[in-house]
Amino acid sequence: MSETTVPTHLQYTAEHEWIDSASPATIGITATAADALGDIVYLELPEVGAEIDAGAVIGEIESTKSVSELFSPVAGTVVEVNQEAVDDPGLVNSDPYGAGWLLRVEVTTTGTLLSAEEYAALAEG
Repeated sequence: MSETTVPTHLQYTAEHEWIDSASPATIGITATAADALGDIVYLELPEVGAEIDAGAVIGEIESTKSVSELFSPVAGTVVEVNQEAVDDPGLVNSDPYGAGWLLRVEVTTTGTLLSAEEYAALAEG
């Protein structure tokens, strides 16, 4: 596991995204994913107003090592995109659970979510 512990107040996906329980819900990638990607240099995120589906690809995250797809943990409508992270993708590396969040969604349904304990076990596995 990375030097960052898995925050217990969030839920997770097997694809290394996190989501909080607020309304609208905030979505980001985990520290484990950020560490694995290395230096993040580009984010492609859906536009405000976009309808997204749980489990569907909603964008891309590009690092100096690779390009990875972002998957939505929920279905709903994108209500906000973190423009600061788009302008400075390194925020995702430096603060994946804070300033490096990716988008906020008005949730209609959730996909398969993991608890912090389940995610930590998956990430360590």
